[in-house]
Amino acid sequence: MDRWLAMRIFVHVAETASFTKAALQMQLSAPVVTRTVAALEELIGARLFVRTTRSVKATEAGLRYLDDCRRILAEIAEAEAAAAGHYAKPSGTLAITASVMFGQMYVLPIVTEYLDTYPDMRARTFFVDRPVNIVDEGIDVAVRIGHLPDSGFTAIQVGCVRRVICASPDYLERHGVPLTPSDLKRHRIATSTGAWASPEWRFADGQRVSIDATLQTNTNEASIATARQGWGLTRVLLYQVGPDLMKGKLQLVLTQFEEPPLPIHVLYPEGRQSPAKVRAFIDLTVARLRENPLFS
Repeated sequence: MDRWLAMRIFVHVAETASFTKAALQMQLSAPVVTRTVAALEELIGARLFVRTTRSVKATEAGLRYLDDCRRILAEIAEAEAAAAGHYAKPSGTLAITASVMFGQMYVLPIVTEYLDTYPDMRARTFFVDRPVNIVDEGIDVAVRIGHLPDSGFTAIQVGCVRRVICASPDYLERHGVPLTPSDLKRHRIATSTGAWASPEWRFADGQRVSIDATLQTNTNEASIATARQGWGLTRVLLYQVGPDLMKGKLQLVLTQFEEPPLPIHVLYPEGRQSPAKVRAFIDLTVARLRENPLFS
């Protein structure tokens, strides 16, 4: 029995839930497909499908075997592509995800530089303020801020980012500069209900302050805008206000009380050889983010 062909037949049957449809897709006869699956079951010593007159459904053993077959077949295909030189030059479409503001401000310029360098490439960005399932949503590379859970992915740390409190110089002149975290209770504060939102702000050495925000917004951009206009204080990630700080529109406060910064990682699936399009983008992204002083 040709094990490689048998695995392909098994995967097609599992994905179509039909011996007949699998046979049509692979241009094989239905008896060949049926005999091949039966031979696999005999070889493995376990039933792979539950068959009825109306349906074909993978058993628990079949589902486990399906995952392994997909992985093995993908590795075979990529090994053949590598041998044929298909990984020598980036090609195809690259999918990248990051949080909204970080993606727009710092990842998007890297993507456009990448596309200028490799004009045959195409790219798809997915900037959202929620964790994205890289495998299920077809993502090649993710840029994540925060501590990562254990996973089967490769992660390269490219820097870190501080969580900061800021206000306009005009506001601080009129209302005074808070000198300790407890002073925040005497100030007007705008908070975001989006990513990183919490009614309790944490500081170094375990200090915590419950914040009764006068204004709640659904985006960080809105909270930053109110601070920029001199309305009050807000707390965001440093990169989100980097341009405003450099232009003097905002000023940091309580920097000596900041908690440890959050790591920034470039994340991509492992367990298979990464194609040239992924390797080239990762190299560029790591270099550009590491050279940015905001993330050092």
